[in-house]
Amino acid sequence: MPQPLTLSSLPLFPLGSVLFPGGLLALRVFEVRYLDMVRKCHQAGAPFGVVALTEGQEVRQAGSAQEQFCDVGTLASIEKLDNPQPGLITLLCRGTQRFRIVRRSQLTHGLWTADIEHIDEDLAVAVPDDLKAAATALSQVLHTLRQREPDIPALPPIGADQFNDCAWVANRWCELLPVPLELKQRLMELENPLVRLELVGDVLERTGIGQ
Repeated sequence: MPQPLTLSSLPLFPLGSVLFPGGLLALRVFEVRYLDMVRKCHQAGAPFGVVALTEGQEVRQAGSAQEQFCDVGTLASIEKLDNPQPGLITLLCRGTQRFRIVRRSQLTHGLWTADIEHIDEDLAVAVPDDLKAAATALSQVLHTLRQREPDIPALPPIGADQFNDCAWVANRWCELLPVPLELKQRLMELENPLVRLELVGDVLERTGIGQ
């Protein structure tokens, strides 16, 4: 019998991607260890934790390596849950606050849970003049994506002030840029949103993306 899930510990969802605060994440859930978890989180209005895999696969397979994942992740709040057929749940989640794992354990049916400490939210820092080109380019890229795929679920909603916020601009670029997962993780973990955007600006300059 699987161990019952309580919400006193944070349930984890290791993925081959990095979830940033403010970002949207679309998931198709079909593994038994996650179906019960996401239902309970949805009913309780509680988040689960998304952490980036460093070893292993999102879907367990016989003979595959044991899952290993980063200590810093992001809380995912479920905004929409659908059950299109038995054994399948589709989710639309939003990244909220970052966290650091203090202690982790795996239940008998494979679900990981963790005791965590919250990481302070990014400070609101205005985009400086020398990085405004990155914000302008992001606006153009998101506008183009919305025109091409107006129904795509994982594009973030846009407000008037967000393109003048270092953290928001940096996080959206980090989601879009074709850079290694390890780099995205390091950028997400940075405490200074201005430094994060400066590093994103360096990537944009080197690759010519957004120009």
